Amino acid sequence: MQGAEFLIWGGATVTILGVLGLFACVVWVLRLRRSGLEDTAMRKALQKGVAWNMAALFVSVIGLMMVIFGITLG
Repeated sequence: MQGAEFLIWGGATVTILGVLGLFACVVWVLRLRRSGLEDTAMRKALQKGVAWNMAALFVSVIGLMMVIFGITLG
């Protein structure tokens, strides 16, 4: 395997991990909405969820950038 192929497959793996993180955030928020928390507690929990969502999105974008960079080099 060449270096570019490692970037492509590694980037694909990182992207999949990011997308799985996004799905996990959606499931977590749906469970949170069904829990029936008070408004202030719900807002605080959702702010934590937004932070996890942004982190998962960042990981996914980094993976896609690795794939594009690997394709460009290949």
